[in-house]
Amino acid sequence: MAQKGVQLDRETFSCSICLDLLKDPVTTPCGHSYCMNCIKGFWDEGDEKETHSCPQCRQSFTPRPVLLKNSMLADLVEELKKTGLQAAPADHCYAGAEDVACDVCTGRKLKAHKPCLQCLASYCEKHLQLHYESETFKKHKLVEPSKKLQENVCSRHDEVMKMFCRTDQQLICYLCPVEEHKGHDTVSAAAERAERQRELEGSRQNIQQRIQDREKDVKLLQQQAEAINLSADKAVEDSEKIFTELIRLLEKRSSDVKQQVRSQQKREESRVRELQEKLEQEITELKRKDAELEKLSHTEDHTQFLHNYPSLSPLSQSASSIHICPLSCFEDVTAAVSEVRDKLQDVLREKRTNVSLTGTEVDVLLPQPEPKTRAGFLKYSREITLDPNTVNTMLLLSEGNRRATVMGQQQSYSSHPDRFTVYLQVLSRESLTRRCYWEVERRGRGGVSVAVTYKNIGTAGSWTECFFGRNDKSWALDCDNSYTFWSNNVRTPVSGPWSSRVGVYLDHSAGILSFYSVSETMTLLHRVQTTFTQPLYAGLWFYWYSPKDSAELCKLR
Repeated sequence: MAQKGVQLDRETFSCSICLDLLKDPVTTPCGHSYCMNCIKGFWDEGDEKETHSCPQCRQSFTPRPVLLKNSMLADLVEELKKTGLQAAPADHCYAGAEDVACDVCTGRKLKAHKPCLQCLASYCEKHLQLHYESETFKKHKLVEPSKKLQENVCSRHDEVMKMFCRTDQQLICYLCPVEEHKGHDTVSAAAERAERQRELEGSRQNIQQRIQDREKDVKLLQQQAEAINLSADKAVEDSEKIFTELIRLLEKRSSDVKQQVRSQQKREESRVRELQEKLEQEITELKRKDAELEKLSHTEDHTQFLHNYPSLSPLSQSASSIHICPLSCFEDVTAAVSEVRDKLQDVLREKRTNVSLTGTEVDVLLPQPEPKTRAGFLKYSREITLDPNTVNTMLLLSEGNRRATVMGQQQSYSSHPDRFTVYLQVLSRESLTRRCYWEVERRGRGGVSVAVTYKNIGTAGSWTECFFGRNDKSWALDCDNSYTFWSNNVRTPVSGPWSSRVGVYLDHSAGILSFYSVSETMTLLHRVQTTFTQPLYAGLWFYWYSPKDSAELCKLR
């Protein structure tokens, strides 16, 4: 009864806002008391309101009351404090449904602060004091609060389990070796803990060593990356210098050829002019002689004609005929330059592979082999969905955009440049790089093609532009009554057990693409070894004449 009265006093002299003993108590006009700061803070939050109310009875006051310290109540609280009265614990100190409660508290129980393994009981801070003050209890083992404290008690003998049976690998009490664990290898729980603690420390040392090794590997990779960057920068710089020198050499050679051609042009022009002048002089002389002969031919007096004829000067020796060659004197220069160009192009084509970086890949990690079991493949499984922007309008997407079904009529999709308009095809929304694995489940009588493709495959056009497997941008396994693999429009028959589920394994960096028949076991149908130059996307294709047929990207996790 006394305890109940004290509890009543605590509630009476506690602030209903902060749940602690009143500090600078004030009393509202309705008769309720609060800490001055608590009620002021409460009313300050609603200062924009014209009326203010009591937090307990909700009586309104207009205007805001002016509150004065209740000296009598304050003195009474101080006096109660001197007698040892403490405020009631706040709600958060009491044990909830998820908390470990004090086993000693009566009524509303407080949260346990420490359980005792010897007492097999949990104590709040108040009831735990005996374990700190009494020599008898100081040797008891205190642990963190746990609802599993009873797990330390033997269900058969109701005794604390302080021993460990190594034969059965379980905790036991001191009575168990007498009965069901008789003759077994038993030690104290402390000894087994010490042994396993040593194993734990050994495991930690191994882990820490592996961490150090991996940190060294990371550092080596960082150094390798820096070396790659430096080497690449130097290669670019050196190649630019070399090509600049080559361009300069070509420009100089071009200038030399131009100068030689122009010099030859001047020489030829001079020679032609010289011949032209000689010919023109000869023409003038011939015209003069012709005029003399014409005049003589018109002389009527025979005596005079015969008298003047011997006096005519004889004709000079005529130059040999000029042979005009076709205008091809500089064609040899053009041919020579063209020959140089062709040889240079041949050299560049021949050396192009040597200039490429195929031999500079950094292989600091061991290559990962292709998994052998379905569990191994599932480690690389990817959650893939179908892209509504690519799906043909005769296909219906469902199951979270993982299933495509052939429909008898067009579906209402918004127009999009990525949509397939000729063939019943659809791509995945997610791009596929590195190593990944997915499975396709087929339903229906018609055929389905399981494919991977680059995103830039055609969406409308000819057979070879946009059909999976009929170009160099896609690879496809046609699954009908039999299997057929297509790539770059090359057909490859594939043998293997028929299954409604096909697994696809991709190692992008290694250039490996594998198709598997998935049932109770996995059977390899076809494997491709190539070089992928872009991210890939999963694809599905359906026959036109197979309505209600469907294929689904399986959910593997």
